[in-house]
Amino acid sequence: MVQIIDSQVNSVRIQTNPDTVPEALPQALEAPARRRMGVAERERQILDGAIQFFAVHGFGGQLRDLAKSIGVTHALLYHYFPTKQALVDRVYLEVFEGRWRPEWDALLDDPDMPVEDKLTAFYLEYVTITLSKEFVRILVFAGLTDHTITDRFFALLRARLFPRLIRETRRFRGMASRAKASEREMELLMGLHGGFFYIAMRRWIYAQDVYSESAHEGYGEALVRDRVRAYLLASRALFAETAASARKRPARR
Repeated sequence: MVQIIDSQVNSVRIQTNPDTVPEALPQALEAPARRRMGVAERERQILDGAIQFFAVHGFGGQLRDLAKSIGVTHALLYHYFPTKQALVDRVYLEVFEGRWRPEWDALLDDPDMPVEDKLTAFYLEYVTITLSKEFVRILVFAGLTDHTITDRFFALLRARLFPRLIRETRRFRGMASRAKASEREMELLMGLHGGFFYIAMRRWIYAQDVYSESAHEGYGEALVRDRVRAYLLASRALFAETAASARKRPARR
């Protein structure tokens, strides 16, 4: 298969001043011709550059500045991503949706694993794989602008994660209810989930230390288990009140 090559001009050698450089420039001093990139490689270069650019400058930056930071022409950038929204959509798929692991669904659906161990195992992977510098900063910037990325990401969480966590919390408390989560259940859960995000914010937004024995690599299991255990302990009072309220509620005829 013939490799497709884009038309970016990047093979011109550095021009020299004829008044200061001998006509016969030694071969060792000649600037090497840059390697031309194929379509897939160039697209990857632009996407990686866009992720870094948005993580630093947010979404108010100009695409012309983005192209300059990557080292491509403005026209070439538009050739690969005709609109800014097309580039933002691709960044979302790469940084957010693309980091969700299908095996997490299976982990959370495992009926034999203790709930505390299950939630600890999930969040230990989730915060390490997902909550990178780029993820956190882009999500914060998105929340301060048009909410396109934040709305899509929270829709993903509401569809794939939060119902599973509510189900497992109820199972931990010996409840088999499939009713819609109450506001108190969701707020308690958001305290757990948002608490992990705040750890990442301390690191990537506020540039503060994270007190974990493996903070240089990720998040220590003890830190994650402490938060999961605190959440499950807090759920005791909530579900006790829910059960008591259900017992007092008159039966429907």
